[in-house]
Amino acid sequence: MATDNLVPLTANPTAIHELAPYKTLENDELNARISAVREQLGDKLLILGHHYQQDEVIEQTDLRGDSYLLSENAAASKTCETIVFCGVHFMAETADILANRPEKLAERDGRRTTVILPDMAAGCSMADMAAIAQVEAAWADMAEVIDTERVIPVTYINSSAALKAFCGRHGGIVCTSSNAGAVLDWAFERGDRVFFFPDQHLGRNTALKMDITEEQMPVWDPYDLDLGGNTEEQLTASKVILWKGHCSVHQMFRAEHVHQFREQHPGIKILVHPECPREVNDLADVSGSTGKILKTVQESPAGSKWAIGTELHLVNRLKAEHPEQEIHFLSPVVCMCATMYRIDLPHLCWVLENLRDGAVVNKIEVDPETTKWSLIALERMLAVK
Repeated sequence: MATDNLVPLTANPTAIHELAPYKTLENDELNARISAVREQLGDKLLILGHHYQQDEVIEQTDLRGDSYLLSENAAASKTCETIVFCGVHFMAETADILANRPEKLAERDGRRTTVILPDMAAGCSMADMAAIAQVEAAWADMAEVIDTERVIPVTYINSSAALKAFCGRHGGIVCTSSNAGAVLDWAFERGDRVFFFPDQHLGRNTALKMDITEEQMPVWDPYDLDLGGNTEEQLTASKVILWKGHCSVHQMFRAEHVHQFREQHPGIKILVHPECPREVNDLADVSGSTGKILKTVQESPAGSKWAIGTELHLVNRLKAEHPEQEIHFLSPVVCMCATMYRIDLPHLCWVLENLRDGAVVNKIEVDPETTKWSLIALERMLAVK
């Protein structure tokens, strides 16, 4: 995981309470102590929980959702002074950027909203596959072959603030899994090519629906110093240049898993996230963002049968919430987001009791220059219809 701007827990200079004792506590005590802090701080505190979090963490959150929706909802609060984001590092960065953008600071007379990540080691393997230095090097290399003035960089929201800022500076934009198609349309209205990072699968699956062929989508490998492993001809013929990155959770799903479920459960439908590889996405009955996955299940009649290809905690939660339907996890292999799993009740209780007692630990604050350009890319995304 990229560790720029991260403070090791053992070296956190502001901590009043040490983390270690919290790890020995039972969940009942942790829940009681977390609830006590939440009651004491009231609406000055918002605890956000991404869909992939463990159930016991989700139960202690004020808002549950995907990363961008959570950040926007938290930023809209008039009373919140501290956001504790139970997610991963790039999500907390986005929350800091949106909650402390100029108009929000003006509404609060310049007071910043503090953003805390319970465990600084909660990163994102996909986001870490595209470091800013690698992206800038790739941009410089491809400029020797194609006109980068006509290339629009697009970063998935599952990326660092530095990459969002890169897109802002170079006329690019941010996308989510639900609006990737509209974002690519926006990009092609402004350029001849798209440079899409960090998730190759979302970029490929989206572009294929736009009749862009595999041959027009070379993959840039940041560890291959010879044009990312491509020829000049491949780059010249490209429409979308994909970064060689992926989600470690969704990469696990395979076409054979789909075939097995169809054979063993006649009538079952396959519901997957577009971060899955093409061979899975193409076989699915429904492919869509986490929000679409939730909505699809929520709106399906009793007796519906689903095999769902996304993070295990979310699938198990849907299974528990919809006993009237038959819901399966698509892979026979346990597949959870290991970095999301790092956020647990001991870490949450630790940061909250430190906060209550006047110590802000694991604070996430994006520098002003990165914030400025990230906001430009995010605002372009919001303007896309």
